[in-house]
Amino acid sequence: MKERWLIALIALASAALFAISVQAGHWWTVETFELGPFGSRQCSNGECRPLGLAGIANARWVRFGMATWAAGMVAMLVLVVLAAAIAGKRTPRTVAKMGMVAIATALVVGAGFVVLRPELPGLHADRGLVMFGVAIVLGAAATLLVLRRRA
Repeated sequence: MKERWLIALIALASAALFAISVQAGHWWTVETFELGPFGSRQCSNGECRPLGLAGIANARWVRFGMATWAAGMVAMLVLVVLAAAIAGKRTPRTVAKMGMVAIATALVVGAGFVVLRPELPGLHADRGLVMFGVAIVLGAAATLLVLRRRA
């Protein structure tokens, strides 16, 4: 019984990290610019204005950014469904397998987004990149715990 709530908590934590990392997380920072898969922002004097990704790098990197955003949101949705089913005293093996596929997809497109990032002077990693990595690990752990669980 306690294992059930632990799995649900891990799945929800992973879902929250996926959502925050792709929606509001800044993966890289350069001076006053913050870059993430959903776009970029320029902040100065406490005021931030949203910008797109198109002017920063090539179109392929922008597509990988949108794919990373979409994969993170799909993984978040599947992990919330997984947590709900576990909390409802079910063993959702099919949902867990869907979660593994969603997390693997997020890993692949996220890696492409990182590898193809533009080489800007002063570019350094920020919190969104770390959140995404932790979300992948926690999500994989939750889905594996469900698949190893007895019905």
